Amino acid sequence: MPAPLLNLCNLTIGYDKNIVSENLAGTLAAGSLTALIGRNGAGKTTLLRTIAGFQKPLSGRIEYKGINLIQYSNRQRARTISIVLTSQPQGSLLTVREVVEMGRLPHTTFLAPLSRHDKAVAEQSMELAGIADLAERRFSSLSDGQRGRTMIARALAQDTPIILLDEPTAHLDYVARPEIMSLLREIACQQQKIILLTTHEIELARHTCHQTWHITPNGIETNL
Repeated sequence: MPAPLLNLCNLTIGYDKNIVSENLAGTLAAGSLTALIGRNGAGKTTLLRTIAGFQKPLSGRIEYKGINLIQYSNRQRARTISIVLTSQPQGSLLTVREVVEMGRLPHTTFLAPLSRHDKAVAEQSMELAGIADLAERRFSSLSDGQRGRTMIARALAQDTPIILLDEPTAHLDYVARPEIMSLLREIACQQQKIILLTTHEIELARHTCHQTWHITPNGIETNL
């Protein structure tokens, strides 16, 4: 069976009638880690938000397994795509475990307690992200690197085939940056996920990712 594909088909992105980038075309396959690079304002975050469904394409299509994502309900999309933006959960009382367990919300009914399976998935996600020993720590007490791993664990707990991350290495020290990138590559390969991230760490991305997408106002340039 061929690997599931995420396809951008002649996509135009922006806000209202303000075009940020157009003629976007590209394919991402399961088991791949891809870095999205480009100058500030080129549309990196806008593209992630459009794929995630936070805003609509101005034109064109985004397809997963050949189906236009615009046809997905909010629940279907939440079970297909998880996204980690630069903003993080507010509230000093949340523990790491509680933040990670929030990833299970698309798989539960409103206000229903988490099942044994949901809790097990959250535990496995923390293990994979290397933060199991931090489960009872307050999220607000963590270092930037630990917070980054917690948000990755939450995305893993959401159990989606597609993970989007906006600047996952921002504000990390020189040791934590390659660790996070290596973790994401390992997750993509072992769990056969499609992972797309934005970054300004171009050399690190080229050494770690399977491919880079350079987004411009007029399209995407792919570098293998």
